[in-house]
Amino acid sequence: MSQNNTVPFPKEFLWGGATAANQIEGAYNIDGKGLDAQDLMPFVVKEQRKGKINMDLTSKQFEHNLADQDGIYPKRFGIDFYHRYKEDIRLFAELGFKVFRISISWSRIFPKGYEEKPNEMGLAFYDSVFDECRKYGIQPLVTLSHYETPVGLIEKYNGWESREVIDHFIRYATTVLNQYKNKVKYWLTFNEINVITKSPYTGGGIITDRAKDPISVGYQGAHHQFVASALVTKIAHSINPDFLIGCMLARSEIYPGTNDPEDILLAQKENNLNLFFTDVQVRGEYPSFMDRYFEENGINIQKEAGDDEILKCHPVDFLSFSYYTSLSVSTHRNEEASEGNLFQGQVNPYLETSDWGWQIDPIGLRVSLNDMYDRYRVPLFVVENGLGAYDKVEDGQIHDDYRISYLREHIRQIGEALCDGVEVIGYTSWGPIDLVSMSTSEMSKRYGFIYVDQDDEGKGTLDRLKKDSFYWYQRVISSNGRDL
Repeated sequence: MSQNNTVPFPKEFLWGGATAANQIEGAYNIDGKGLDAQDLMPFVVKEQRKGKINMDLTSKQFEHNLADQDGIYPKRFGIDFYHRYKEDIRLFAELGFKVFRISISWSRIFPKGYEEKPNEMGLAFYDSVFDECRKYGIQPLVTLSHYETPVGLIEKYNGWESREVIDHFIRYATTVLNQYKNKVKYWLTFNEINVITKSPYTGGGIITDRAKDPISVGYQGAHHQFVASALVTKIAHSINPDFLIGCMLARSEIYPGTNDPEDILLAQKENNLNLFFTDVQVRGEYPSFMDRYFEENGINIQKEAGDDEILKCHPVDFLSFSYYTSLSVSTHRNEEASEGNLFQGQVNPYLETSDWGWQIDPIGLRVSLNDMYDRYRVPLFVVENGLGAYDKVEDGQIHDDYRISYLREHIRQIGEALCDGVEVIGYTSWGPIDLVSMSTSEMSKRYGFIYVDQDDEGKGTLDRLKKDSFYWYQRVISSNGRDL
């Protein structure tokens, strides 16, 4: 049921949806593409999952998965966007998208990551995708690195542990920035850059048991990505001054579990650790609170002369982030845990919980928007927000009121943040079409407005089917957020 929203969204507000190459494209061994980190992530049946999902690979697992021809690796087949992109973009246009967030697969352009010359078939594919977007007046929002470190760079350098990967990333980024300089305006350098410290393999193609300093390697890899991001921002602005370059953070608003001052201090520390990454990319410098954190945790970051100046001189133009849930932390022992997007905390008794144990907190999005705008004073872009849930097809229809309810309340809170004076430039829901889950590599965790007939093992017709939420989001966009 539609609800009216009295909060006005700006006329130029960018409505759309967000995806990642490794979760939708498939065609992992077609037209010259090389393997990337996510091509080696297998599907694990629910019964075999034990506690928190581990998305890092040991050396032994990496080598096994690289050679394995019989296992199920869902991100290798995705939802076959590679061959069905025209159909999918047409559906996005029918939804009314103003913007479509997509990533370029680095290993489709440079198959091993370190070649001197790009794969022309890879470049041609994205040319066709962006041309299709332009046909419908849809702006692409392109992520340069969305957990897709080429396997060649993992084998040769242990991914972003090595500073040498910076130069290879710059070559790749410069290639695509030049190639699509007249087709793409909005760019993100690294997806959820803070994830590299939670899962070094996911965020940076780093195999921890190969690292010289396993305790520091996540933050060392992040430093290399900070420098790479700043240098690419500089290059991008020289290629096309109209480019807008953003960073991207996995944001979870963190609350104190009680009124105990110790809990309030703990929540502040955890929020600072989360926002450290955007402090570097937006403010252009390491915040002073990290000096103490590094010292107390035995973390040593190797910088080169000139790194701090590079970061200071080339901050991003806007800040984008994902928001799915909030977390509560406490110094008081509590056996109940809550998860969400690689982060863990205590269960908040005031919030409902999704099928996957993520707590639902729309107001936390408004809190995050206000906090970040107060801290940075740059445009904000909500580039991921959605509900992973089980969907049931009944007589050719999918009645996903639960998804509509989740998205409605989060969009409503974006409107409230706009009234608070926060500059929000757009909203791209995560997974406008069902795709392979990043964390669990399953299809049964569905986010989309568009159902894809495929199961966790990759079986199905791949037919696309509009859910009830499709027509709801269509109305939201056509009314510019007034009809929720």
